[in-house]
Amino acid sequence: MDSTELLPVGRRVAYWRARRKLSQQVLADRLGKSKSWVDKVERGVRSLDKVSTLQDIAAVLRIDTAVLLGRDAQPVAVAQRVEGVERIRAALSTYEIALERPAARRPVLPADELARDAAHAWTTFQHARYPQVVDLVPELVADAQRTHARDPEAGRVPLVEAYRVTASLLVKLGAPDVAWLAVDRAMIAATGDRVLVAAAAVQLGQVLRESGRNRMAKTVMLAAAYRIAPRVIEYGAPPELSLCGSLLVQAALAAARIGDDRTATDLIDEAADMAARVGDGHDHHRTAFGPTAVELARVATAVELGDAREATARHEKATTRDGWRWLPAEHRAAHLIDAARAYLQADDPVNAGRVLMEADRIAPAEIRHRPAGRNVLAQVAREPTAPTTLTHLAATLGVG
Repeated sequence: MDSTELLPVGRRVAYWRARRKLSQQVLADRLGKSKSWVDKVERGVRSLDKVSTLQDIAAVLRIDTAVLLGRDAQPVAVAQRVEGVERIRAALSTYEIALERPAARRPVLPADELARDAAHAWTTFQHARYPQVVDLVPELVADAQRTHARDPEAGRVPLVEAYRVTASLLVKLGAPDVAWLAVDRAMIAATGDRVLVAAAAVQLGQVLRESGRNRMAKTVMLAAAYRIAPRVIEYGAPPELSLCGSLLVQAALAAARIGDDRTATDLIDEAADMAARVGDGHDHHRTAFGPTAVELARVATAVELGDAREATARHEKATTRDGWRWLPAEHRAAHLIDAARAYLQADDPVNAGRVLMEADRIAPAEIRHRPAGRNVLAQVAREPTAPTTLTHLAATLGVG
């Protein structure tokens, strides 16, 4: 670690100013500030709490903003995300088995081993370790395709799961076009098995909404939900109730995006009835479906409908539930980004910044690698009342 990384921001300004052989007056002139202002910054009397100011100082000192903040340069994460998406696109586009390419003759994993690999990828995803999932997915998909080709019956479930986790990851990375390819493969592989089709349809709903196809998403999700729905809800098994409820939530979110508030509310209420029979603390088919998850969906629905008061009130109540801490880190952090949007709608940037910092604590990749998280961070960082720590994070990531 460089010794300058241990210094406060003001001291680093002084260090780099001296390295560039600039006086306080020259630095002040180039920034359009007073010498007194520079002196107060360097002594820590005045804080640097605007992204634009940090970027201006870094530009004059000819260093990266991240260096000024004593952190690793993070904008490279954007390039890494793009490169990762392209690696996954390539893995989905090889058709090595159909074309009998040499790679198709590599060792075939047993279905049970492949299932463990798919489960590991899912767990890594739910911990929001997206860069690691990017590394896992290409080989997982290739292995799943080979195993399924050798043993279609035993390899079917692991293949669908490999495509599902791939689609979920790509939605997070803001690549719905590639996610569409993965989820389409999942739906085709699942055809004929109502449970597998319902499981794959959860990701299909995410992809359709991310692609802006909200009317289609609502229609398809409802069809999938009622196909897996038990004849009598009281006799429904938790796994099928979790799938049906998750699909209803996807349909509700799609309805909210097209302004159909009545349908959105009715569908969430229907999902809540199912969630009450499942309970919190479960993760059937990687849905994390339960009463708390449905309450978070109510928040997201209110955000989409522009009802900031409803969204923030429900958020503050939902996060005090026991079920909150049982949700995967990815789910909780993603919700906090929705909550930040709600606070921005309510003209409350202070609380928006607070929940964003909490999201960064729970799952840093939701802010640092997910475009949706970075966009909200940029909005909050532009607010005059944004916390200094958040402003510095935005500057480090090159957003704002």
